[in-house]
This record gives sequence, structure tokens and C-alpha cells, in this order.
Amino acid sequence: MTAYQTEKSRISDTQAADQLVIRQPDDWHVHLRDDDMLKAVVNYTARQFARAIVMPNLAPPVTTVAAADAYRKRILAATDPDLNFTPLMTCYLTDDIAPDEVELGFKEDVFTACKLYPANATTNSSHGVTDIRNIYSVLDAMQRIGMPLLIHGEVTDSDIDIFDREAVFIDRILKQVVADFPDLKVVFEHITTADAVAFVEEGGSNIAATVTPHHLEFNRNAMFEGGMRPHYYCLPVAKREQHRLALRRAATSGSAKFFLGTDSAPHTIGAKESACGCAGIFNAPFALESYAKTFEEEGALDKLEAFASEHGPRFYGLPLNEGKVVLTRRETRVPPTLEAAGTHVAPYHAGDTLAWTFSSLKMD
Repeated sequence: MTAYQTEKSRISDTQAADQLVIRQPDDWHVHLRDDDMLKAVVNYTARQFARAIVMPNLAPPVTTVAAADAYRKRILAATDPDLNFTPLMTCYLTDDIAPDEVELGFKEDVFTACKLYPANATTNSSHGVTDIRNIYSVLDAMQRIGMPLLIHGEVTDSDIDIFDREAVFIDRILKQVVADFPDLKVVFEHITTADAVAFVEEGGSNIAATVTPHHLEFNRNAMFEGGMRPHYYCLPVAKREQHRLALRRAATSGSAKFFLGTDSAPHTIGAKESACGCAGIFNAPFALESYAKTFEEEGALDKLEAFASEHGPRFYGLPLNEGKVVLTRRETRVPPTLEAAGTHVAPYHAGDTLAWTFSSLKMD
């Protein structure tokens, strides 16, 4: 009998309600940064997740096979080897990127996917795509080889209200891309609206979405309660309550179209609380605990494993992880700050108490 089987067999029926043993999950959208910040944050992701799709919006961005391979090596060098973590690299799409470079990276198992940032949509996106038709030759190659396109789905026009930019992106751009490339695998990342939920649900099996823990938990009011609350500022911004409820329904529905993607994005406290605060929420340290909170509130703990550990790899065509993780119903006090790169960052849920604790990793 394996250690995991022994552990599981000794849990009584009453105890089982206070402990969740699930297949080890993956994070299908994370920002690990670089240099000292990379070293400070990567193990928070690696301790909970077996694999992670790593965003390429560094400065300069990751646009070549060589740059992605070098970044992957830096990530692995910064990761505790006992955690057995696999970073999955992405290619940052630009107006002039060559289809051959994208295809080479995919065939050599360096690029897992390509990331579309509309120019100036979010952090380090100034090199992003200015017109979707500029990359149609790349999208054609990606469709042919089965390479997923990961989309930050917002328009950036200054005359479009920031709370409407995801819905406008769907109507202006995404619907046309899907029509022009019907077999392209598309992940609509960190969705924030009922519009996005409906678009994904109505699409084919090649259309999916990631959902963050924070967009499941708060609406746009959180940024303004009692004054400006910069630690609730992220991009895409949180929307109205009706959209948050739509996200919760989708994530906990059991639909294979929706899966875990934290969009964990660390910034120093100074950068968050400055006159022009940075967008991003650092949720990696207590990511699974946050998701468990939402799924329990929705009466859907039995669907957490599929959302966190099964839907993503099946969409990407990757094997399910063999290891197991354990969540125990035990209060976890989230510290107000964490040290990182010679300064401090504020984790998501800073100062709060969560009902679940990521307690251990069990390997078969």
C-alpha cells in the first residue's frame, strides 16, 4: 500500500469532511517576474502547483525561442528542486513576430502557447499587438499545429469605459478571430464578465477560459470602500456584482471550459500604493485556500478538483498530474506582508483568516 493510500484509508467518514485530497493542480496563468523578485515568489507557486503557464511580459518581453529557454532556466534555478515544478513558457506576440519562430518554439517544446496582449492593455504590454490582423499569419500557423492562443481580452481605446473593455473586445475582435480561425485553440484569460462567460459557453470545445480567485471574491466596489484601495486594483478590473456571480456560477459548474488561472502578479507595496499604482494581485501564497473558500460557499467542493486539476491539462493535451495535495479545514491567518526582493509585498487576503490550509503534498 502506498503512503497516500495509507493516509486516505485512515481518514474516517467524519474526518473526511474536514480534509480534501485532490490531484495536484496546475496554474494556467501566472506572473513570476524575473531576477530578485522571481527568486522571492516562484516557490509560492511551485509548492502548490505542479506546472504553471508563465506569462512573457518581462522587460524586454519574451519573443524568441532563445529568450524563453533562458527564462525557463532562470525559473528552474530559482525553484526549490524538491518541489518538482515545471514552468510552461509562452511567447509574447508582437505586430512583426515571425510565424516560423512561433512554430519552431512549439515544435521544440519551448513554447507551450502564445500570449496576445493588445498594446498598452496591462503591465509591460507596450510591445503588444496594435491590430489583430497584423498577426493573422501567426494565428494561421498556430491553428495548423494546434498551439493555444492565450488572450488578454480588452480593447484599449481611451473613449471606451474601462468597465466595458472586455465586452467590447468580444464584439469587435474575439468573435471575428474565432470566425476566421474556427479550429484555433483559444483561452480567454482571467475573464471578468457575464459576457465572457456566455461567449465561452457558446463556443466550441476549442474555446476555454481561466478564472482568478480574486475575481470570484470581490466586485468593483472593493476598490473604493472607505477610500482608494490599491491592493484590489488589477487588470482587467473587477466588474459589477452581476458579473462576479456569473463567474462563480461558471467556475463551480463543473464545465470543462473553465479552469484555474491565478493571474498572480506581485508588485512591491510601494509600487501598489504610489500615485500611479500598479495593477496586479499577488495571490500565489494562498491560492488553493482562496479557491476552496469560493467553492465551499457555492456548495461545490466536490467540483474543485476538476476545475483545479483536470480541465486545464485536458484542454492543453497534457497528462494529468500523478501527485496529490491535501487541504485541511484549519484556519490560516494570512500575514499582512511578505518579504520579497529586499522589500515587501502584500499577499491577497492580507490580514484575513481563511478556513482552509494547504497542509501537505502526497505522492503515489
